[in-house]
Amino acid sequence: MASVTVGLADREAVVATAPTIGEYLIARLRALGVGHVFGIPGDYVLGLYKLLEESPITLVGTTREDCAGFAADAYARLNGLGCVCVTYCVGGLSTANSIAGAYAEKSPVIVLSGSPGMSERARNPLLHHKVKDFNTQAEVFEKITVAWAVLDRPEIAFAEIDRVLAAAIRYKRPVYLEIPRDLVNARSRGPHRPPEGLPPSDPDALREAVDEAAALLTAAARPMILADVEIHRFGLQGQLLKLAESTGMPIATTILGKSVISEAHPLFAGVYEGGMGRAEVTNLVESADCLLMCGCFLTDINLGIWTAKLDPSRCIDATSEDLRIRRHHYRDVRLDDFIEGLIERGLKVAKTPIPPRSDPFQDAPAPVETTPMTSAVLFSRLNRMLAEHPNMTVVTDVGDCLFGAADLEMSRQTEFLSPAYYTSMGFGVPAALGASMANPGSRILVVVGDGAFQMTGLELSTIARHGLNPIVVVLNNHGYTTERFLLEGSFNDIHDWAYHKIPDLLGVGLGLEIRTVGEFESGLERALANTACFSLLNVHLDPYDRSPALERLASRLSKLVAPG
Repeated sequence: MASVTVGLADREAVVATAPTIGEYLIARLRALGVGHVFGIPGDYVLGLYKLLEESPITLVGTTREDCAGFAADAYARLNGLGCVCVTYCVGGLSTANSIAGAYAEKSPVIVLSGSPGMSERARNPLLHHKVKDFNTQAEVFEKITVAWAVLDRPEIAFAEIDRVLAAAIRYKRPVYLEIPRDLVNARSRGPHRPPEGLPPSDPDALREAVDEAAALLTAAARPMILADVEIHRFGLQGQLLKLAESTGMPIATTILGKSVISEAHPLFAGVYEGGMGRAEVTNLVESADCLLMCGCFLTDINLGIWTAKLDPSRCIDATSEDLRIRRHHYRDVRLDDFIEGLIERGLKVAKTPIPPRSDPFQDAPAPVETTPMTSAVLFSRLNRMLAEHPNMTVVTDVGDCLFGAADLEMSRQTEFLSPAYYTSMGFGVPAALGASMANPGSRILVVVGDGAFQMTGLELSTIARHGLNPIVVVLNNHGYTTERFLLEGSFNDIHDWAYHKIPDLLGVGLGLEIRTVGEFESGLERALANTACFSLLNVHLDPYDRSPALERLASRLSKLVAPG
């Protein structure tokens, strides 16, 4: 009997000293490199907010929950993991769009949400923020995350936290954890050991896959690499570059994979966009007799609205979730192991000549100070600024700012952030917040349309609060220009804001109104010199001014949406 009594006492002592659910969650976030959490507090999540405030993690309060999601998404793209923390339903459901975008573009954002306490749920009361039933929010996030859990059972809460976080790391997609507010300080009821990393590749499948891929690459007359978004997400830029340099294979990227390597590297061939892209890049990629596709996400935008001509019989398609070589599939082969396996083979392959890169801005008119601003002049000047100031990260919103920015030359790795697949308006300004927190040593350049700015541009308030200094270029063309070229109508018009006066509203910042080439030139110089706070350039453009890429895209898409 005495031995039983001692055993119970020991177990109670272990439970008393074990971390709470909230403490364990925060410790795991810290261990995985999360240094900032974005969000807005609410009563169902205040207990967790207090623990976060007392931890080494920095809480970044935003103006809107969807902005917190966009900021966490950008942070994840640069840091490897991001996190947003919001209250139940009114907060969580407000993040649904930005988290859906993170899912679509494989960005690992951890969504933390408080919820009504288990003790409050007896007899199914109509508590504030509740929609339909207590499971509604979790069921919504089940559809737009790769793993989820409601931490309503302390005995398995730690294991559930580890399972969900492991899924974010394995698949580089968002996950969801909901914590009833009366369980934040509950303790585990048994010992627990955190997991030890991702499972290795199946050695036999890996060996056979590398054998087949190596045979195809060495037999090819024109082998090359097409790199995409998963190289960013899994931090494989160094391995990819090592493979390219050891073999001499040129690398093209998709628009979503833009800047996986420096675009000044001699092996960089350009951005591949199918029929939308520059002809020399399209011809190079589509004439390859063995195309090694690394981490490619074959979306309609990446494929030039389905104008791409990639023959599966000549492709090695390696992603984190599948490895297909011609028409053979290999399971349980990690992308990093596969690339490393090819490097270790010391492949000797034929040299594919890289055509000279055309200058997309060579036809831009010579800058005359009194000439009205155009998109061509704007992107040409931004490209020159990036060459002069290479320590900059470009964040673009959607529309012509995205298509025009695809031609900018990025001289460093992972310095171009955009919602190039999900294409949700409003990404740009809040993403600048997340990017600034993730990489404080880089100056952020934001290119955003006026329509997108009106959605989330006042997140500059949070940027001002934290003393950040992005340069925000607003393409003020008085509406939704991309849609104008698909189908014109008054529904594409928006109210014209005096964007350059936003600093007057916020009490901080540099605002400049730009109408001519000369004003843009001097405005950029003033913005670059203004390192103490944000700068906003309100650049007036003709509503029908467009980049060549937008013109090509519009001509194709207009046939799909025109009535009749």
